[in-house]
Formats: sequence, C-alpha cells, structure tokens
Amino acid sequence: MPRTLPRVPVCPSGAGLYLAAWALGTAAVLTALADAPASAQRKTPPSSREAMFYSFAPVVKTAAPAVVNVYVSSRVKTFVSPFADDPVFGRLFAERFGMPQERMQNSLGSGVIVSADGVVVTNNHVIKGGGMTEIRIVLADKREFDAKVVLRDEKTDIAVLRITSGDGRFPFIELADSDSLEVGDMVLAIGNPFGVGQTVTQGIISALARSEVGQSEAQVFIQTDAAINPGNSGGALVDVSGRLAGINTSIYSRTGASHGIGFAIPSNLVRLYVDSALKGGKVERPWLGAKIEVITRDMAQALGLDRAAGALVARVSDKGPAAEAGMQAGDVIVAVDGFEVPDARSALYRLTTRGVGNRAKLDIVRKGRKLTVTVALAPAPKPGPNDLRDLSGAHPLDGLQVAAIVPSVADEFNLEEQDGVAIVKVQERSAAARVGFLPGDILVQVGRHRIITLADVDRAVKERQRQWQIAVKRGGRLLQVQVPGG
Repeated sequence: MPRTLPRVPVCPSGAGLYLAAWALGTAAVLTALADAPASAQRKTPPSSREAMFYSFAPVVKTAAPAVVNVYVSSRVKTFVSPFADDPVFGRLFAERFGMPQERMQNSLGSGVIVSADGVVVTNNHVIKGGGMTEIRIVLADKREFDAKVVLRDEKTDIAVLRITSGDGRFPFIELADSDSLEVGDMVLAIGNPFGVGQTVTQGIISALARSEVGQSEAQVFIQTDAAINPGNSGGALVDVSGRLAGINTSIYSRTGASHGIGFAIPSNLVRLYVDSALKGGKVERPWLGAKIEVITRDMAQALGLDRAAGALVARVSDKGPAAEAGMQAGDVIVAVDGFEVPDARSALYRLTTRGVGNRAKLDIVRKGRKLTVTVALAPAPKPGPNDLRDLSGAHPLDGLQVAAIVPSVADEFNLEEQDGVAIVKVQERSAAARVGFLPGDILVQVGRHRIITLADVDRAVKERQRQWQIAVKRGGRLLQVQVPGG
C-alpha cells in the first residue's frame, strides 16, 4: 500500500527545516517541514556533523501540552468481619453479615486530548474502579478539570473521556495514520511515569502488529523501545510530526521497570473508538460469520503453504458475510485490503479498523490457488427478546442474565460454541455473585438438567433442590459446584 502521509527526512538545509537528528551515531535521519518539496522527502543521512545535534524540542512543544494526567478516585465498599484473617470464613461472613465500610481507592495514569472540545483517550485499566468514580484531568500547565467516561472497552483497553468543565478550548494532538508507520521510524513516548511529572522518552518503532502479547483477540500493538514505565499507561506515542501514533498501554518486564519492550494501541483503532464515542454509540465490531484460527507449522504443511502465516477459516456459518462472499472452510486469509496478515488476530484487527458498514477485500489461498473475495462488514446479529432471561428466585442462579449463544454473544465473550446458554451479566451481591459465576461462563448443567436451551434453564430453576449441582464451562475448562438448597 502506498504511504499516504508525508514522510520524514531531508538533509538539514533551507529555512523551512525544523528537525533532523542522528540516532546512536549511525542510524538515519529524522524530519523536516511538512511543506518540504516532494523531491526532498527521501530518507538520507545528515550532510554534516552539525546536523546530528538538532533537537526534538519542536515536536515536544507541539504534542506535550495535550498529554495529561488522569487522577481517578473510587469509593469502594468493604465489609468488616470478625473472621477477617480467615481466608474462607472471613469472606463469606463479611459478604453476608459484615458491616459495610467505604474507603477511597486512588489511581494515576496518563491520557491524551484528541479534540479541542476536551475529548481524552486513555487506557481502560487506568479508570477501572468499583463504586462511584471521580475523574480529574490535570494538564501540563497544572490546570485541573472534571471528566466523565463516554465509552470504555475492556477488550481493547481503550477508554474515551470528556472534560466536563472549562471553556472548551484545549490543546490537542491530531491522530496519525498508524498504517503508514514503518519499523525503524523514530517516536517519542510522553506520560507521567511513577508520578514524577510529565516525561519524554525517545526510541524507534521496534515492530508492528504485535498480536502475541494481548489478552484478547481484539488487541494488536505497536512495539517500541522508547522507555515506558508505570504511570505512562494511557500516554502518547508520538511520531516526529507531533501526531498521535498510539496510546501507550503496557510493557514486557520482570521488574516493573522498562526494559525497552513497550506496547501501544495503534492510532487507527483509537480513531474508531473516538468516532464511536462522539456519535454516542458503542463500537460495533464487524462480524465475519466465520471462525478463523492461527496456522501452525504442521497445518501450513498440510495445506501446502510455504510458511505458517495467515488466518485459517475453520468454520463458515450458513448465513453470514463470509458465506455470502463464497468463502469456504479451509480457506487461508493472507491479506486484508492489501495488508498482509500474519495471524488470525491481525486479520480481525484489519476488519475492525475498516469498520462496520464498509467492505473489505480479502486475499485468500484455497487449495493452492490465490483468490480475492469482497466481504460486507456487518454487525453480528444481536439476541432478541426470546434469547435473553433475567433469573430471580430462591436458587443459586438468582441475579444472572443468561442468553442463547447468538453470534454477538459469542463475539463479545470470545466463545467457541455456537449452541448453548451463556451468562452475560451477574448482579452484584446476588446469590449468583456469591457462588462465583462470571460473564462468559457457559451453563452446562443445573440440577439434573443438562442445559442446551433457555427452556432447559426455565425448567431447572423451577425445581426445588436439597443440593444444587451446577456445572459451567469457563475458558475451555469444566467447573462444578455444589450449593445447599432451600
């Protein structure tokens, strides 16, 4: 794909130049003015020794005012128990009979203002807290403002906030096109590590489309060696034009300190969430209507591929975008809209950033032949009124909302199953919460009833049991619990 943004580097000459540098004495150039002639937009080494000593200061002056501190205070309820030191009875007694006490839980992270009216992007884990949450945004010039959560997503670890006080005129950073980045490009990380105050570190892009380090299939990262430490979460990864290339989110470390392996959420995924937040809705991920998997070396050999790369189409739903496009089980997706995809997560990332309502071209390999298909990106079908149940009564499932595993439920909780009943909500301090059920659990058995449909759940909870035998599937494991009946 051609690069759509002006690329950096020219030799330091002419009045228009604002930045050039030489990294580690042997690496390549940095950047020049956006209005430099196209003929000059080639990466060339500096022309003189003096060229090695240009500064990043103009980039920092552009970006740093929009990088903020995010202070979160949450009121958390705790329950005092006379058995507080006992690991089993302490928790049970506190939940059922303990006296509630409130305490404040404080956290600090970084964030980035991305619009003049005060839209702030940070990590979801920065603002994650129980109970009533108060959020304060502190700018680099020490001004403070209240903020509220507009949109948050645990899967991608993105949260979008809006400043609710002030005059509505804030410094902000423009979003870059993260697809235009290349390994070796120089970047700056700006945030508040360890709470010491706004700090700028410099490095390069070490890798793109890192998918092996995320917690969910929705996560793909930019890797950088710019120093990122605790407190940098939610801060800016900035390119040498002062645009937002990504949101710093995590590091690989055995000690908690930076070892030169940091990860940032790409700006194109950030843009999708900001646009959705401004439109007042939640992010809808495209539904392919197919199950795709990582290709192992053995699978690649069996499929006649020259390398273990791409996304294997393991299953195609009877009705869905993949089936309508003519895709078949056994197809291997090797590129989406011209971008190579090394694995299944990368393919899903490309489809997600393309967006619902658009179409994507998929290059596939089928029995050794290369084909191109066009897929309509539609949202997954949502559960209807008959696909949901709110459970209440004198039984251990009291406080659960359960649903048939329709495509949107399977997508939200990353479930392999196409049939069954899944737990989608657990009411706080309910009987079900005390048992330990979690959203995403699949009900397998309740009492003597095997659970396949919602009607099976209805029958099971109507019966009285001296001892409830309940089985759920969680993350591929079967868990069983016995709960005394009434």
